[in-house]
Formats: sequence, C-alpha cells, structure tokens
Amino acid sequence: MLFVQLRFVIFFLIVLAVHWSLRGNTTRKVWLLIASHFFYACLFLGGPDSASADQFPPLTFYEALSSGKALPVGWWFPIVLWASTIMDYAVGLGIGRSEEEWKRRAWLFASLCANLGVLGFFKYANFCLDSIHTTLAWFGLHTNKATLAIFLPYGISFYTFQSMSYSIDVYRRRLAPVTSFLDLAFFISFFPQLVAGPIVRAMTFLPQVFEKRVWANVDVRACLTLFFIGFVKKACISENVAPVADAFFSDPTRYGVTATFIGVFFYAVQIYCDFSGYSDMASASARLLGYELTLNFDFPYFSKNITEFWRKWHVSLSTWLRDYLYIPLGGSRGSKFFTYRNLMLTMLLGGLWHGASWTFVIWGGLHGFALIVHKEYERFADKAGAWFQKARAYLGPVLCFYWICITWIFFRAQPVIEAKTKIVKMSGFESAGTVLKSFVLFQKNGEKNFDSACLWLFAGMVLIHWLASRKAFATWWRRIPDWLYAALLGVGMAAALYFVPQHYKAFIYFQF
Repeated sequence: MLFVQLRFVIFFLIVLAVHWSLRGNTTRKVWLLIASHFFYACLFLGGPDSASADQFPPLTFYEALSSGKALPVGWWFPIVLWASTIMDYAVGLGIGRSEEEWKRRAWLFASLCANLGVLGFFKYANFCLDSIHTTLAWFGLHTNKATLAIFLPYGISFYTFQSMSYSIDVYRRRLAPVTSFLDLAFFISFFPQLVAGPIVRAMTFLPQVFEKRVWANVDVRACLTLFFIGFVKKACISENVAPVADAFFSDPTRYGVTATFIGVFFYAVQIYCDFSGYSDMASASARLLGYELTLNFDFPYFSKNITEFWRKWHVSLSTWLRDYLYIPLGGSRGSKFFTYRNLMLTMLLGGLWHGASWTFVIWGGLHGFALIVHKEYERFADKAGAWFQKARAYLGPVLCFYWICITWIFFRAQPVIEAKTKIVKMSGFESAGTVLKSFVLFQKNGEKNFDSACLWLFAGMVLIHWLASRKAFATWWRRIPDWLYAALLGVGMAAALYFVPQHYKAFIYFQF
C-alpha cells in the first residue's frame, strides 16, 4: 500500500474520518495505533519481495492464517516492531526509576545492544559472512560461502533509530519516561513515517501525543498542496526518469559519455524525487491528522557546498547522526585530527546504515572526505579576495552537485535496486568503476545513447526546481477562493495522472 496508490487514498480517508469523529484523545490514539499496524501489515501482504506476489496476492494472508496454510514470508515483521516497542518502554521506565548512574547506564546499554543487535542481525549478518568469506579467500583459505535466509523487515532502520532516540533522551534527562505504553507505541508506529521516515525524535513528537489535536489548527489547503507536490515528484517524475537510469546502470558498458551523464543525472533526480516525494506525502498525511513531522529536505541540490548539502538532505538522519553519534564521539571538541576522525566515522556509519554493502561504505566515506576538505577549504576561502568569493558563489553549487552525482554512482551500483526480471551482470564495484571512467574521465564505453530530449527535460526540471526554491510558487494558491483552489487541484491531479505509469516501483528507501 504505497502513498501513490488509490488503495492508500481510500485507507487514509477512512482513517481521517474516524480519527476526527472520535472525541477522546485516548480513543484517537488507539484508533491510529490500530490503523498504523494495519498499514504496516499491508506492506508484507504478498511477501517482502514482489516475486512472491503471485503466490500470496493481497488479502490471502488472513485466509492462509485461518486455513493453516503456509504464510507469506514476512508475516512476523510486526512482531519485531512490537518487540522493539515493548523493550524500549521497559528501558525508559527502568532508567526513570534508577537513581544510581551505573543502573541507568545498564538500562541504556541493554537498549542499545537489543536495538543494534536486531538491526545488525537482519541487515548485516549476510554482509559479515560474505566479507569473512572474501577476506579468507584473499589469504588462500577457501571456505564454503554461507548465506542465511534473512529478509529485512520493512522500516527497521527508521523505527529502530526512533526507538533508540527515546531511550537515549530519557537517559540524558532531556525527556521524562513515558508511563503510558499506548503513547510510546503510537509514537514508534505512526504510519505516515513508519517505513521510510522522516526519523522523528521522541522529544519533538511525544509532546504532540500528550495533547488533543484540534481540527481548526489543521491547514488543509497546505496539506493537500504538499501531498500533491509529493505525488507529482514520485509518480510523475521519479517513475518516468527511473527507466532511463535503470537501463543505463544495468549495463553501463554499452553507453557513451553523453548517455552516462544523462543516466547519472536522471538517477540523481529519481532518488531525490522518490525520497522527498515520500517525505512530502508523509508530512502532509500526518498534518491532516494533526501531527507535525520533521522537515527532511530543503532543496539540497542547490547547496553551495557539501556541508550545506548535509544540512538540507535527509535532515532527520543527518541531525540524528550528529546528535547521537558525532557529538558523543567528541564532535569538534578535540584536536583537528580527532574532529576529522569523528566526522569520517559518522559518515562511514551513515553510509553503512543505508545498506549492507561496501559501496555504501565508500559512498559515506566520500562524503566524509568532502566534508573534511570543505572545512580546510573554508580556512583558505575566508582569507581570499572579493573576486574569489564571487566566483565560488557561482561555481560552488555546480561543483557540489557534480560531486554529489559522483557519490551517487556508488550508491546506485546496488543489485538490490534492480527489477526482479533483470540479471545483474556486474558487481557494484565493477559497475561504479565503469561509470566513473566515463563520468569523470570522459572515457567512451559504448555507442548507445539516449534521446537528446532527455537533456532538455533535465534542464526543465532544474528550472522549475530553482523557481520553487526561490518561493515562486509559495503563496499564490493561498490567495485564491476555495472553489478555484479545489478546481485547480482537481485539474492538476487529472493532468498528473496522465503521466503516471501503469505500475509503480516501491519507494527506494523502503529497502533501508
């Protein structure tokens, strides 16, 4: 049940109507908790991969459960979510009741070990086994390659970080332990952000849970506009540029230099529109229910430097890593060496958070390297003349975007993103290396090219996005009458549906 599907619209309208018809705050939270777990269950109806959809079509899960037949793989995903919630609820109470520091640390240690242990097992067990097998082979020790039949529960990387933020903030005495299990369970499983973020902090979300939401405070027009923008990003833009990016990355050896730039640029557009579109729709859905989520994107591709990029891209993750990893490691409080060490470790682990692959680690390392270079560069730039400051104001965004696209090559070179019908012919490293030679060294790999209209399409998307970043479309829709707004929204949605493909791809960040 994706945000862009009609079934979600029907589901959400039912949830919305019942939610605002209920008067008590507790009954509303119970209703939204039930709805959230129903939504989560719908994600694994048909199994965690599309290959099993034919064996377990929608709604046969319950038929199989009642008849005793084999259940689809992934039926136990909600159990992991409940276990994480129950564990951190107990940890919060334990920390709150403990006066001795060693007991408080013991409770926190239990939470970190349990959360990271579960996340590590599901996400990195096979990665570790494969790495050990490869390392031993380098030394001439040949072993049988072991692979566990593990499926990654949807959203585990996101709700694990949310749950951990609660325990850590209670330990730091920034947040009082929650005595109501309902409140904590609702916070962790709130369906708009459950499976792909934004990563919501307990400190910012729980105070909203304690107070009854009021419909009069909901900016309906802003919510509908934001949801429509997110829909267009995902269904109209990301879904239509994805075939070009997929075709290129499936076999980059066949394409020329121009096609390489088109393929990489289109993937940059795809991942941004896919993830920011999800975040927009998640935020709009939450606001319609009376809850505010964290801002996750702020036009990151127009950043003047890599530091600014990470203040604007996946903000909920970057600030989480800053507050719960970088600063506890020491942040910038030590020498330059230790500051840069902490920065690099944070980005390497941030890359590993995205997936169990060394290409993700390289992606994080490249961003860590760029952040360190930028800090050193700033020391020189501050002493440069006015001409230099003016030049970097124009060249900064271009060079920054170019570097980001280089790093996306490693991020995209993952077989897991390929459609089920495709056969990955090269490993991630081989694919990334081939693309890099063409993208950086302008080495021609093949003769195949894409239609030159793709470049004009890319330029058009950049122009519209730039105008949006300048607030060109920010307020006009607020000043028109309700009837005209409704008519324009209807026409806009009808036009958007014209460009929607017949079949949707799952959101990219569902795999994390």
